[in-house]
Amino acid sequence: MRLLLDEMYSATLAKVLHEAGIDTVTVADLRLTGAPDVAVFAAAQPDGRAVLTENVADVARLAADHVSSGSHHAGLLIALSSRFSRRPAGVQPLAAAVRAVADEPLHDRVVYLQAPGDRPA
Repeated sequence: MRLLLDEMYSATLAKVLHEAGIDTVTVADLRLTGAPDVAVFAAAQPDGRAVLTENVADVARLAADHVSSGSHHAGLLIALSSRFSRRPAGVQPLAAAVRAVADEPLHDRVVYLQAPGDRPA
Protein backbone atom coordinates (compact mmCIF):
# COMPACT_ATOMS: atom_id res chain seq x y z
CA MET A 1 0.00 0.00 0.00
CA ARG A 2 1.07 3.52 -0.82
CA LEU A 3 -0.52 6.19 1.34
CA LEU A 4 -0.79 9.98 1.56
CA LEU A 5 -1.74 11.33 4.98
CA ASP A 6 -3.89 14.43 4.99
CA GLU A 7 -2.55 17.37 6.98
CA MET A 8 -4.42 16.57 10.21
CA TYR A 9 -2.12 13.57 10.77
CA SER A 10 1.30 13.69 12.34
CA ALA A 11 4.70 12.69 11.09
CA THR A 12 4.65 10.19 13.97
CA LEU A 13 1.78 8.31 12.33
CA ALA A 14 3.66 8.35 9.03
CA LYS A 15 6.72 6.89 10.76
CA VAL A 16 4.70 4.14 12.47
CA LEU A 17 3.04 3.19 9.19
CA HIS A 18 6.36 3.26 7.34
CA GLU A 19 7.85 0.95 9.99
CA ALA A 20 4.91 -1.41 9.36
CA GLY A 21 5.88 -1.60 5.69
CA ILE A 22 3.39 0.94 4.34
CA ASP A 23 4.91 3.49 1.95
CA THR A 24 3.62 6.67 3.58
CA VAL A 25 4.09 10.36 2.86
CA THR A 26 2.42 13.36 4.44
CA VAL A 27 0.93 16.48 2.93
CA ALA A 28 3.83 18.35 4.54
CA ASP A 29 6.33 16.06 2.77
CA LEU A 30 4.77 17.14 -0.54
CA ARG A 31 4.73 20.82 0.51
CA LEU A 32 0.95 20.91 0.31
CA THR A 33 0.18 22.07 3.85
CA GLY A 34 -2.86 24.33 3.63
CA ALA A 35 -3.63 23.26 0.06
CA PRO A 36 -7.26 22.68 -0.89
CA ASP A 37 -8.60 19.12 -0.71
CA VAL A 38 -8.76 18.87 -4.48
CA ALA A 39 -4.99 19.52 -4.70
CA VAL A 40 -4.23 16.93 -2.00
CA PHE A 41 -6.41 14.31 -3.70
CA ALA A 42 -4.85 15.10 -7.08
CA ALA A 43 -1.32 14.84 -5.65
CA ALA A 44 -1.97 11.27 -4.54
CA GLN A 45 -2.97 10.05 -7.98
CA PRO A 46 0.28 10.02 -10.00
CA ASP A 47 2.02 7.86 -7.37
CA GLY A 48 -0.96 5.55 -6.87
CA ARG A 49 -1.43 6.60 -3.25
CA ALA A 50 -4.59 6.13 -1.27
CA VAL A 51 -5.50 9.17 0.83
CA LEU A 52 -6.09 8.94 4.58
CA THR A 53 -8.31 11.72 5.90
CA GLU A 54 -11.09 12.45 8.34
CA ASN A 55 -12.60 15.00 5.96
CA VAL A 56 -15.41 12.77 4.77
CA ALA A 57 -17.70 15.38 3.25
CA ASP A 58 -15.27 17.02 0.87
CA VAL A 59 -12.85 14.26 -0.01
CA ALA A 60 -15.47 11.51 -0.44
CA ARG A 61 -17.25 13.81 -2.88
CA LEU A 62 -13.98 14.36 -4.75
CA ALA A 63 -13.43 10.60 -4.98
CA ALA A 64 -16.97 10.02 -6.24
CA ASP A 65 -16.67 12.81 -8.81
CA HIS A 66 -13.33 11.40 -9.93
CA VAL A 67 -14.80 7.96 -10.61
CA SER A 68 -18.00 9.27 -12.18
CA SER A 69 -15.91 11.29 -14.65
CA GLY A 70 -14.23 8.08 -15.83
CA SER A 71 -11.00 8.51 -13.88
CA HIS A 72 -9.65 6.18 -11.22
CA HIS A 73 -8.02 6.61 -7.82
CA ALA A 74 -5.95 4.42 -5.52
CA GLY A 75 -8.45 4.54 -2.66
CA LEU A 76 -9.70 6.75 0.09
CA LEU A 77 -9.44 5.81 3.76
CA ILE A 78 -11.73 7.69 6.13
CA ALA A 79 -10.86 7.80 9.83
CA LEU A 80 -13.82 9.44 11.52
CA SER A 81 -12.76 11.80 14.29
CA SER A 82 -15.43 10.27 16.52
CA ARG A 83 -13.54 6.95 16.37
CA PHE A 84 -9.90 8.01 16.22
CA SER A 85 -8.03 10.56 18.27
CA ARG A 86 -5.28 12.70 16.75
CA ARG A 87 -3.56 12.79 20.13
CA PRO A 88 -0.41 10.70 20.58
CA ALA A 89 -2.41 7.88 22.17
CA GLY A 90 -4.46 7.63 18.96
CA VAL A 91 -1.52 6.85 16.69
CA GLN A 92 -1.36 3.12 17.39
CA PRO A 93 -5.12 2.46 17.01
CA LEU A 94 -5.20 4.38 13.74
CA ALA A 95 -2.09 2.62 12.46
CA ALA A 96 -3.69 -0.73 13.34
CA ALA A 97 -6.83 0.21 11.42
CA VAL A 98 -4.78 1.14 8.36
CA ARG A 99 -2.76 -2.08 8.60
CA ALA A 100 -6.03 -4.04 8.76
CA VAL A 101 -6.96 -2.88 5.25
CA ALA A 102 -3.45 -2.61 3.77
CA ASP A 103 -3.77 -5.84 1.78
CA GLU A 104 -7.28 -5.16 0.49
CA PRO A 105 -7.88 -3.90 -3.04
CA LEU A 106 -8.65 -0.21 -2.58
CA HIS A 107 -8.82 0.89 -6.22
CA ASP A 108 -11.73 3.37 -6.56
CA ARG A 109 -13.03 2.49 -3.07
CA VAL A 110 -13.90 4.62 -0.06
CA VAL A 111 -13.18 2.67 3.12
CA TYR A 112 -14.29 3.79 6.57
CA LEU A 113 -11.68 2.55 9.01
CA GLN A 114 -12.78 0.59 12.04
CA ALA A 115 -11.24 1.39 15.39
CA PRO A 116 -10.10 -1.57 17.46
CA GLY A 117 -13.16 -2.95 19.20
CA ASP A 118 -15.61 -1.48 16.64
CA ARG A 119 -18.12 -3.85 15.14
CA PRO A 120 -18.05 -3.92 11.34
CA ALA A 121 -20.86 -1.90 9.79
